[in-house]
Amino acid sequence: MKFHIPTRVFFGTGALSQASPYIANLGIKALIVTGRTSARKSGALDDVMQLLDSSGIKWHLHDRIGENPDLEMVISGKQDFLDHGCDFVIAIGGGSPIDAAKAISLAAANDLDLDHIYDTASFLYVFPLVAIPTTAGTGTEVTPYSVLTDARPQKKAGFGSDLAFPAIAVIDPNYTISQPDQVTLNTGIDALSHLLEGIYSIKRNPLLYPLIFEGIRLIIENLPLASTTPDDYHARESLAKASMYGGMTIAHTSTTLHHSIGYPLTSVHNVPHGLANGIVLKPMMDLFYPAVSAILDRLWIYLGINRRQFYDWIDGLDMKADLHLDEEFMAQRIPEVLASRNMANNPFEVTAAQIRVIYQSL
Repeated sequence: MKFHIPTRVFFGTGALSQASPYIANLGIKALIVTGRTSARKSGALDDVMQLLDSSGIKWHLHDRIGENPDLEMVISGKQDFLDHGCDFVIAIGGGSPIDAAKAISLAAANDLDLDHIYDTASFLYVFPLVAIPTTAGTGTEVTPYSVLTDARPQKKAGFGSDLAFPAIAVIDPNYTISQPDQVTLNTGIDALSHLLEGIYSIKRNPLLYPLIFEGIRLIIENLPLASTTPDDYHARESLAKASMYGGMTIAHTSTTLHHSIGYPLTSVHNVPHGLANGIVLKPMMDLFYPAVSAILDRLWIYLGINRRQFYDWIDGLDMKADLHLDEEFMAQRIPEVLASRNMANNPFEVTAAQIRVIYQSL
């Protein structure tokens, strides 16, 4: 058993102020990577610009990262980084800006072109990255992964490298309060998926079980409240903590079929990533339960519920997606799922027929 997280984490109200001396030592000019709106609405962007200005650090804003960032966005960010003489990156937002920023830093440091962004053998250097999440879901602020879309084959896939770990994570739950209710729900379910996959994965690590069990408890007790009462700080803090626990978990265990089966739903049908994970929560647990029943039974004891009650809780979230998965989708996407690297982490070999059954149930 082992545990390794090289990211320096600052958590709670005022986390950015606590991190400021460390950020000031990263470089002389930052590329701030964001989407169009969430960094501004959360207040994080203003706080970061004020901190950099007061520290005498120059910066350039790159606010062109969209949902499900693609490789072209990474190359655009790389060019902006180089053109403006930056030497470190600050990413503000949900998983999309932070994942894109990881790839931008690596692409700039290693002069990667469009065809080599997934080629981890080409990763020799990295520019420091500060990750400031405005959602509580991906946990990417403490993982070595970046999930991107290659628009050419309409494929969503990720890479993992220790170089992709952010140098600093600034997790202030106040920055998540401005998120819409549906985003809060979807991202919370993404964190729940990460925690459960820490149990499903063949790389499961007993050192992580306390984080996994507590993270799941925090989500069950606080996600419905945060989705309907967005300014409840305790609920937001609990979800931010659970998301961080989920990120720490998959940094060691990686993800499984649970994520692989959801990627085509996002890349082809534009189902938000967390929702794609959510609508397969029950089929995934039904599939994997026989292989990990001992651990899940310990989880139910910790939570004081049983599997049926957990399923009732999922049903109460009313997660739905309008899907029409025809034979063409099955023929193209099932082989894609089977070929994904995450499949090596399943607790047993999953067949095409089992994947088809799950897709047909949606």
